[in-house]
Amino acid sequence: MKKFSGVSLPQLTEEIVRNARKTRLDAFAVALEGWRRGLKLKWYTKDTPHFDDMIVFGVNPPGRLFSLSSEKRTHFFFRTRGDKVSNEAVEIGSEKGDTKIWLDKAGVPIPQGKGFPAEATDEEIIEYSRTLDYPLVFKPTNASLGNGVVTNLRDEAEFRDAVNYVRHELGYEEVIVEQHVSGKEYRLYVVEDKVIAVYNRIPANITGDGKHTIEELIELKNYERRQNARLNSCLIHTDQEITEFITEQGHSFDSVLEKGKQLMLREKTNVSSGGDPIDVTDEIPDNIKQIAIDAVKAIPGLHHAGVDIIVNEDPAIKQPAVVLEINPTAQIGGALFPLRGKARNIPAAIIDYYFPETKGIDTSDSKIYFDMTTVLEPLEDRTAIEVEVAPAPMGKLHAKRYVVIGDVQRHHYHRWLKKQALDRNLNGHVKNMVFDEIEIIIAGTDKKEVDGFRQILKQYPQGSKVAKIEEEVWEEPVTVGFEITERYNTSTLRAAQYSLRKMNQELARLTKQKNRINKDISHVFNSTSWKFSTPIRKVGEIVKGKK
Repeated sequence: MKKFSGVSLPQLTEEIVRNARKTRLDAFAVALEGWRRGLKLKWYTKDTPHFDDMIVFGVNPPGRLFSLSSEKRTHFFFRTRGDKVSNEAVEIGSEKGDTKIWLDKAGVPIPQGKGFPAEATDEEIIEYSRTLDYPLVFKPTNASLGNGVVTNLRDEAEFRDAVNYVRHELGYEEVIVEQHVSGKEYRLYVVEDKVIAVYNRIPANITGDGKHTIEELIELKNYERRQNARLNSCLIHTDQEITEFITEQGHSFDSVLEKGKQLMLREKTNVSSGGDPIDVTDEIPDNIKQIAIDAVKAIPGLHHAGVDIIVNEDPAIKQPAVVLEINPTAQIGGALFPLRGKARNIPAAIIDYYFPETKGIDTSDSKIYFDMTTVLEPLEDRTAIEVEVAPAPMGKLHAKRYVVIGDVQRHHYHRWLKKQALDRNLNGHVKNMVFDEIEIIIAGTDKKEVDGFRQILKQYPQGSKVAKIEEEVWEEPVTVGFEITERYNTSTLRAAQYSLRKMNQELARLTKQKNRINKDISHVFNSTSWKFSTPIRKVGEIVKGKK
């Protein structure tokens, strides 16, 4: 099976973001950038008073509320949105009808249409739809992730069905009717007067190779998505919508697509439902980017946001593009981890805006990070409502890996090593390997201290005996602080409880990994190419046996 490598910023690899998923990923990326620049970082629960005057939602479990501080200022953040964005801007952005009013007033191109309040009758809405040309779009004013959005309605019968579905089956009473604009949809992320990233959101899709069935191609696509730090939690699930979509196009899950043929699996472009984020920042013309910049400026108190645009392909519509909506709390994973193209550094642009005194600090080579699971534990245990992350070491990081052999797997020796490392402002970990070996990672900005730690390893006075030390330069990411990662520490009740949680987490991770591997193996064995190659493999086995 072809090996895919996910696209990412060099300082934001899969290992670094492993414990920050979905909307936590957005918060982590911005917080990490500021922390690496030397800013003080604190994380909070919803019980803190610091966010009483800021609109937030979905903040449990913790990992979405944080603050960054320099000597000059402190700013509070909810995911990607900082406190410079006004609550009014958030409220306007959350109501698509209000957004359209403000954009229209500022001359920003939008699809022709109108919003309706909850008390509007179905007949009022249907009557208004007759003033627009089909196809139409019908959608809730305040839903997210594409929920309830019905597009490309071609006649009044389809429109009536959509009204019943959205208002009565889904329960979204406040709605918008607007013209369907045909064209490619893009998410642009704007900070002040600059577009930082643009990606094309393509609905869930597969491309034929002339060998695999549609079902197999979906599994192959999911295998590729699993290698991407943003998309590994947004796989393509073969639900009723996809089944009907494939059937309407004259196919079944057993159909084999011809080589190069692309098959759409949904109409919605949302990444969360299997859509592909494709970076096109360098390809989008400036006049389209300016529309997104003007859209952000049109909303009072909005300084940075995600702007969804359709670049028009309908010659009957004069505008080059129209703005669909604005998201003041936009997810940025699609720009940080696109399926194709180049990763864009939105976190750096956000920190530049809030902390201009840190501009020029380049973190692209940084290997130091903090582990979200460890940092947030006191918040999740409800033993604290805020935690401060240990400061990031500033300057070039030097790191060594030591494998120590001997009578060295005693916990008291590891505690002593931790004290020695922290006393010297060094970071890393110690963990048991096999039999009589331990691995020690030591990293810091003082090269002499890192190199000199080899001698420290032999100086423990109470029984541990070092027989041999192997040494090499370490170039992988390193967590701040010093961690003892022995399998289980049950010396106290609290330690035992923590170890139990770790065991359960590890069991869940390994079970998930095992299921994925089994699924991949099953896919290979059941694939058309494997079946076709059976006679060849049998001949190979006979030839090999004769040798």
